[in-house]
Amino acid sequence: MSLYGDSHRALHEKFDTARMAALLESLDREEVEEQDKAFIESRDMFWLATVDRQGRPQCQYKGGAPGFVRVVDPKTLAFPSYDGNGRYHSMGNIGETAQIGMLFLDFETPMRLRLQGEATVSADDPLIGDFPGAELVVRVNVTHVITNCPRYIHRMKRIGQSEAVPEASGKAPFAEWKRIDAVQEALPAKDQGRADEVGGLITMEEWAENVVKGKG
Repeated sequence: MSLYGDSHRALHEKFDTARMAALLESLDREEVEEQDKAFIESRDMFWLATVDRQGRPQCQYKGGAPGFVRVVDPKTLAFPSYDGNGRYHSMGNIGETAQIGMLFLDFETPMRLRLQGEATVSADDPLIGDFPGAELVVRVNVTHVITNCPRYIHRMKRIGQSEAVPEASGKAPFAEWKRIDAVQEALPAKDQGRADEVGGLITMEEWAENVVKGKG
C-alpha cells in the first residue's frame, strides 16, 4: 500500500519529483532483509512515532543495550518497554491505533533506516523474559522498510551507554527524578519510600541542576 496521498502527490507535482517519488517508493520493502536485520540489531537507540485515535502524534526516544530491538522474522520486530515516567504515551497510543514509525540512526557512519508497521503491546509476551527489566514487550508487524540517504545526518561519536539500561539480571538504578520531594505522593506503590535507599529526597531545583551537569 502506498504511503502517498493527495497532499504528497500535489507536492510531487509542484517540485517536479513525481518520477523520483515513484522510483523511491518502488525500492521500499515489505520485509526486513538480512542487511536491515544486521543494522537494526546493532543499534542501541531509535525514535518511535505513534499516534492516538484523535490523530495526535508522539515521538519518543527509546534506548537500550545494543540488540534491544530484535528481528524475530522478516515481518516481525520486538522491543522492550522499560520503566519510565508513567505517562505511557507511546504504549497507550499503540493500544489505541497500532500505527507506528521507527527511525534507526548511525551517527558515526552515518546511516539511517525507517520502518512503518502495526504494533501490539503485552506484559505476557513470550519474549518478555529475554528483555531483563522490561515491563512490556512491543511486537511490530512490518509493513514498510525504507532506506534513506544520510545526507543531513551530523557525525557524532558514542561516549557511553546510559546507566539506566537494565543489567542482565534486570536490575537498574533508581531514577533520580523519583527522589524529588514534590513527586513522592504521586509515585507508584513500588517506588514509595525508595528515595531513602539512594541518598534521600532532593528538591526540583537540585534535580534540575544535576540534569544540567549530566547527572539526571
